[in-house]
Amino acid sequence: MTILLICLFIAMILPYLTKVPVAMAMAKLGGYDNAHPRAQQAKLTGFGARAVAGHQNAFESLIVFGIAVLTAIVTNNVTDVVAILAIVHVVARVVYHVLYLLNYGTLRSLSWFVAIGASIGIFVQAL
Repeated sequence: MTILLICLFIAMILPYLTKVPVAMAMAKLGGYDNAHPRAQQAKLTGFGARAVAGHQNAFESLIVFGIAVLTAIVTNNVTDVVAILAIVHVVARVVYHVLYLLNYGTLRSLSWFVAIGASIGIFVQAL
């Protein structure tokens, strides 16, 4: 279960780590506007816009992964397969964000499918 909890922790902090490139892009757009950050983010283009989208998607992914992991824990179905799927999810999510920033759309989508597939796989193991 330790691997599962470590993966869940990493997935929990990923949305905050993915904020770093967003803040960097905002800083290049006349300085970080802490009074109106979302309005400033809406003005970002290119790398900055992709950074924002990846940051937001990290939160969306966390919901699915978190529910899957907690379901496996609650139903006492923490197996080696579940642990491997959790690792696959986390790795795919890190790769997803890097590919998003680098503007590799097709590979990014493939990484997204791997991550969501791993989360669904974890949930199915709990059935």
